[in-house]
Amino acid sequence: MTNMTVNKGQFVWYEQLAKDPKKAIDFYTHVVGWKTQLFKEGEDYVMWVGEQGPLGGVMRLPDEAAKMGTPPHWMAHVQVENVDATASQVKKLGGKVYKEPTEIPSVGRFAVIADPQGAFLSIFTPSDPMTLHDSSKAGEFCWNELLTSDYAAAFDFYSKIFGWKIVQDMDMGPMGTYRVFGIGDKQIGGMMTIPKGQPTPPMWLYYTETPDLDAALGRATKNGAKVMNGPMDVPGGGRIVLLMDPQGAAFALHQAPKKAA
Repeated sequence: MTNMTVNKGQFVWYEQLAKDPKKAIDFYTHVVGWKTQLFKEGEDYVMWVGEQGPLGGVMRLPDEAAKMGTPPHWMAHVQVENVDATASQVKKLGGKVYKEPTEIPSVGRFAVIADPQGAFLSIFTPSDPMTLHDSSKAGEFCWNELLTSDYAAAFDFYSKIFGWKIVQDMDMGPMGTYRVFGIGDKQIGGMMTIPKGQPTPPMWLYYTETPDLDAALGRATKNGAKVMNGPMDVPGGGRIVLLMDPQGAAFALHQAPKKAA
């Protein structure tokens, strides 16, 4: 079994598209504690680097996207065996392909897709095998959450293109169902229907693990972030807070339950 098959459906890279990459680097290195590294000398692409190595990157929001009204945002890359075949499948299932399959020399092939409800992400096949990080470690992306207009329809779409399975459906009372999805028995994220009356468009939200949520939240707000929701406790004993960074990109922080001494 190849690495391309093993990692199918896994979130393998997280990219921020910012109006001002230098300011984004200054913000996230302070808040999350990442270091940065140029992808190649002489190029503008800067990678976010955690304790387990590179985990994503930051680049300038393309002018064409900004002109269309696209705000700064985070976008994850989900690994697939064949980008072209998956992009074709996306169209057949009612999704859209915003950027047709494109080759990045010595990196891999990717396309930007949107599900039928409108949330977007990237599908990616790397040129070389990628090693998954331990998502429980500080500074790693630990949870991938879809806020959508119809979680059941969205899950049906993603299960067909990525092979995701239902791990658990949690009853949240008036807020509806929170569906935890994964690969095998490993949880990798959740999805829920946006409550009626909330202006949030369908979107993916990515959580970063922090050892001290209150301290990270303090650094974030001091550096210009706005709190959108929280901080709050979540089932299992963890705590989360949803934020908007100074340039308008949504992100979230998670602190795992404190282990008993």
